[in-house]
Amino acid sequence: MRLQVIPSILSGTVRAPSSKSGLHRLLICAALSSQPTRIHGFMPSGDILATMNCLSALGAALTVREDVCTVVPPDQYRNESVFPCGESGTTLRFFLPLASALCGKASFTGHGRLPYRPISELLDAMQSGGAVLSSSHLPLTMSGKLMPGRYLLPGNVSSQYISGMLSALSVTPGESAVELTSPLESGSYVEMTIDALRRFGAEIEQSNQCYLIHGQHRLTSPGDVTAEGDWSGAASYLCAGAISGPVSVSGLRRDSLQGDRSVLDILGHFGAKTEWIAADTVRVVPGELRAIRVDLRNIPDLLPSLAVTAMFAKGTTVFLNGGRLRFKESDRLRATARLIESFGGTAEEGEDSLTITGPVNPRSALLPFSGDHRIVMAEAVAAACADGPSEIPDADSADKSYPGFFRDYHELGGKAHVL
Repeated sequence: MRLQVIPSILSGTVRAPSSKSGLHRLLICAALSSQPTRIHGFMPSGDILATMNCLSALGAALTVREDVCTVVPPDQYRNESVFPCGESGTTLRFFLPLASALCGKASFTGHGRLPYRPISELLDAMQSGGAVLSSSHLPLTMSGKLMPGRYLLPGNVSSQYISGMLSALSVTPGESAVELTSPLESGSYVEMTIDALRRFGAEIEQSNQCYLIHGQHRLTSPGDVTAEGDWSGAASYLCAGAISGPVSVSGLRRDSLQGDRSVLDILGHFGAKTEWIAADTVRVVPGELRAIRVDLRNIPDLLPSLAVTAMFAKGTTVFLNGGRLRFKESDRLRATARLIESFGGTAEEGEDSLTITGPVNPRSALLPFSGDHRIVMAEAVAAACADGPSEIPDADSADKSYPGFFRDYHELGGKAHVL
């Protein structure tokens, strides 16, 4: 979908979408339980639909009514199935070990850049525990059962490796351990996984670089759970508040385990004014923005929106430790650099870094196709501040994580129409 964006002031209040990361985990835990679960505050995105399709492939029954998703786990998981992972890296990396633990045979498919995203270290660990795999990339087939035992995984490639193994081993009866061979990055996502699993009765202990799992046949559903708001999705509009605003986003938890909640602190360091105006609502007001240094090690998804903020900051902002971003829905370091350059800014791309010099008065832009939801959302915020109309060729990519993004964009005063 090609959109033309007309310059406007983004200001007002919107509600954060449901946490995509949280919903993945709640849905999976629900299907691993012995009783049904009702998930409240349910707002599906493209990636969540991929996880729902894979849960159906396991044999779970899912129904959605208004904002409640009911998950009924099967009496027995299917012995053989096809898992369509779409473009969701989270779905693929969770279901590879899950299918190995629960099914006899499984096939995996995916499209877009998913077949090229890293999974080899996860597959190596699974093969050490009994899985037999036809290939090191998608499409692939798998047989053999994942057994309880000791598994070695890197901590600096994808936290989803660890999360997937923790989930699978929690329903693999026996004692298991997941040991990290390198320091963990994006550790907040592993914390979210452990928190969700424990809410469903899993027994996991952590000691330094090792996770001890006391596996059981099934988890125990609490009956009703509620999805929290998504700090990653909210970040685009919180950054808009820093450069256009003021913007308020409701539906957020101050004590969230989501690592991207640090966007507030980062915007404050840039010079924006941030404040909680209600128990679940935060407001960001423009200020005199200045360049800073940002470590992306634990917050890679924030780069595109923070890079747009950096365009309006005086001086040179440096984003460090972003090498893993090259393996997202796009080479996100390169795509972010192209975004900044399209609007007339200066961006210097390093192997795992990005340097942006501001301030910039954004010019109208014909933006390149990225196919990346986070790039598209950042482009829309930047385009609102440009000196003329801009065009986004792949605006529907935002649906991957935030289907209501452009609805909320209009709610804040944004002007965009389909060409």
